[in-house]
Amino acid sequence: MVAFFTGLTTGGLSCLAVQGGLLASSLGRQIEQDMAVKAPRARKGLKSKTQPKSHAALPIVLFLSAKVAAYTLLGFLLGALGSVLSLNSTVRAILLVAIGIFMVGNALRMLNVHPIFRYFVIEPPSSITRYIRRKSKNDTDFFTPIFLGALTIFIPCGVTQAMMAVALATGSAVQGAGIMFAFTLGTSPVFFIVAYMTAQLGKKLEASFMRFVAVVILILGLISIDSGLTLMGNPYSINNLIQSRLQGPATDPVSPLSTSTNLILTAANNGYSPRKLYAQAGVPISLTVITNQTFSCARAFVIPALGVEALLPQTGTVPISIPPQDAGTVLRFTCSMGMYTGEIVFNQ
Repeated sequence: MVAFFTGLTTGGLSCLAVQGGLLASSLGRQIEQDMAVKAPRARKGLKSKTQPKSHAALPIVLFLSAKVAAYTLLGFLLGALGSVLSLNSTVRAILLVAIGIFMVGNALRMLNVHPIFRYFVIEPPSSITRYIRRKSKNDTDFFTPIFLGALTIFIPCGVTQAMMAVALATGSAVQGAGIMFAFTLGTSPVFFIVAYMTAQLGKKLEASFMRFVAVVILILGLISIDSGLTLMGNPYSINNLIQSRLQGPATDPVSPLSTSTNLILTAANNGYSPRKLYAQAGVPISLTVITNQTFSCARAFVIPALGVEALLPQTGTVPISIPPQDAGTVLRFTCSMGMYTGEIVFNQ
């Protein structure tokens, strides 16, 4: 029950931020197909009442069903096999970049930018496609939403990772599956409501809505790529570049001349504070991360350059040891989604 309400509240919104692009991609694919069927009918002068109904709700249901099934299976495996199945931050970062590239390519295909982007359509093998077309009596694409829904397993949000840790700690395949099933089921209403309202808007805007969906997918794809780069610790990600511009010495709460070997960082629901810390170079550093009723992705704390990955408690303190660093070194930290970031600057 706790897992379900966690998904229904904080989990739904948190996961929508990182997985919503995949849902938008599957929904956009269905809208494309609906419009492709309406176009020739309109050219023949058929009245609107004879046109096929929109199937916008079905891809949403298929996407969410595949997502629930995939995470239930993951919970089963986590409970049975333990940490063998965990993905480190580097793998998650690569997946975020890869998925972002797919989304950008798919958006450019929808905007008819260049024929090469037609390869960004996810389709089953041709033999299966022919079989589906023979058997299907409507114009719904079943494969794309199911595939993309299952793909969300590789880009879990911070709250999802917390639930995965709970499933892992049970040591029971059945309990692990039950926890992930309840949590993912709880996130589904938020996904469905947002996607369905978007689809209803699309009915009113017709063809212009396709451009809107394509632009949304394009933006989310770029955000996914940038989140992956941030999670890798890349200083040239948009997130890190913006942070560097906003956090000049004049606005920093701590003077660059004030360095310490004992640092305190607060991980709150809206990110990390302070976002910029100054430490003494050449000596070991103790970083204490504090949480207080924190449920956001900030709990999944990562220092990419050091390979540090810590799942923080909802309330508590976690000490992290940092080895000596050279003067001028900048260690960047982030949440596992690349949304919340910060850095530690080492001075003499």
